[in-house]
Amino acid sequence: MSEAQEKDYFWFYIGGLIATTVILVLMLKADETKHLQSGAVAQSQAEVFQKIENKHMNNRTQ
Repeated sequence: MSEAQEKDYFWFYIGGLIATTVILVLMLKADETKHLQSGAVAQSQAEVFQKIENKHMNNRTQ
């Protein structure tokens, strides 16, 4: 008689780990670029350039 074979779930575990890793990386990447969509970076950069320009103009008039 044939013996009952024990199921091997090794590849299911590996596949699950790979899928979980990919999902977590995609979620973190989406969260990483969230600040770029708000426009805060562009606004801050515009303020800095304005302050630099004002400083240059003040130095020229003195």
